[in-house]
Order: sequence, then C-alpha cells, then structure tokens
Amino acid sequence: MNLFLQLLIGGMMIGVTVVIQAIVLDFIIRRTGVSEHFLKRLCRPFWQPITAAIVVISVFAVHIIHIWLWAFLYRALDCAPLDNFSDALYFATVTYTTLGYGDITLENSFRMLSGIEAVNGFLLFGWTTAFIFEVISRLYKHEAKSI
Repeated sequence: MNLFLQLLIGGMMIGVTVVIQAIVLDFIIRRTGVSEHFLKRLCRPFWQPITAAIVVISVFAVHIIHIWLWAFLYRALDCAPLDNFSDALYFATVTYTTLGYGDITLENSFRMLSGIEAVNGFLLFGWTTAFIFEVISRLYKHEAKSI
C-alpha cells in the first residue's frame, strides 16, 4: 500500500475516532450533571468517587472501541503478519497505547498506519486526561471553596 493511501486511511481513522470520542465525552459530561442529584441521594458520602469511577470506566470503554476499530481495519486490509483477529487486536492495543513491544510488526507497506495509530492513541489519551481532570475538578469544586 503506498504512503498516500496509508495517510488517507489513517487520517480517516483519526477522524472517526475523534468524532466518537467527542460524542461519548459530550454524553458523559451531560449524564454526569443529570445523575449528580440521584447519586447524592443514593450514595451521599461517596457520590463523588462513585461518579469519578463511572466517568473513568466510561472513558476507558471508548478507548477499547477505538482499539477494536483499528484491529478491524488491520484485518480488513489483511495486514500480514496479523493472521487472525486476536493478533490484530493485540497489535492494535500495544500500538494505540504507544507501548509498542515490537514482537509483531507490520510489513513495510503498512508501517505508516501503525505510526498513525500510535499518534491517534497518544492524542486521545491526552484529551481523556484533560477531560477526567475537568470532571474531577467540577465534582470537588464546592469542597475546595470551603477550605
């Protein structure tokens, strides 16, 4: 696969994952505000850590979706040596998280895609970190004002 096509496909994957991330984070922030009153009544002393945990688990789930999308792409493109979905999922996971063990690598004709996936994961993890920080800040802002 030529470089231009890899950049095009990788750019489209970044676009898809960014849109998914934006939709999910918007949904989470809206639901966090709505569920605050319910959780305050149900779990009075622990509503903030429970809300934070739900947010973190929800954001983790969206990253899992992104990784699976990359794995499906690798299988659809028949990127050797990713002979089965398990290998594709493993490769997508270590690439997206920028861990990059190197025990499985793509053929030269597909290598740029793995670099694009690593950048994609790096950017979305940064966005997620900022989002979680903002949610936690909002959850505890009233306590911070009273100190």
